[in-house]
Amino acid sequence: MADDQGLKGTTGYLFEAGMLKRAKRSGWWIAGVKDPETIAEHSFRTGVVGAVLAMMEGADPAKVALLCLFHDTQETRVGDIPHIGRRYVTAASNEDVTADQVSAAHPAVAAGIRAVVEEYENGESLEVVVAHDADKLECLLQAVEYREQGNQNVQPWIDSSLARLKTESARQLAEAALSMSSLEWQKVYLG
Repeated sequence: MADDQGLKGTTGYLFEAGMLKRAKRSGWWIAGVKDPETIAEHSFRTGVVGAVLAMMEGADPAKVALLCLFHDTQETRVGDIPHIGRRYVTAASNEDVTADQVSAAHPAVAAGIRAVVEEYENGESLEVVVAHDADKLECLLQAVEYREQGNQNVQPWIDSSLARLKTESARQLAEAALSMSSLEWQKVYLG
């Protein structure tokens, strides 16, 4: 059992992670989206997309979902810096931010979260490739939804996301997403 400090440090990390439910993904503001998704909303669907891609690619769905779940948790400290902003701002590495975030956590929690982020940032396994594809595919899906809502400025997000996909399954799902309405899933049930 952890001491009080380890418990409070772990609980503090959980409160900090909750900030992602309120923090908006700022890159969408550049595209003119007035009320963009939160980082937590993005991370949730990225985890689902990652698990699905893993199933299709023969990777470990639970491992991919875990990598996706923690891939943007550092943004509680450094914010969601759009790609254009990265030309002017130098932020600490995600590994360093994560180490600070969990420095007071239970030792097993700190080591586990640091290992997940380290693998996502530096690993080369099929699970890491699929997790990165899930991040890009989720961005593409979100851009398609924003485009359907009338925002035509999202095409560069669609194009760049599509260009960065590595797995065949992600490319196929992206092409399917680009060829259908985001509400087409209802047709199966509504006839």
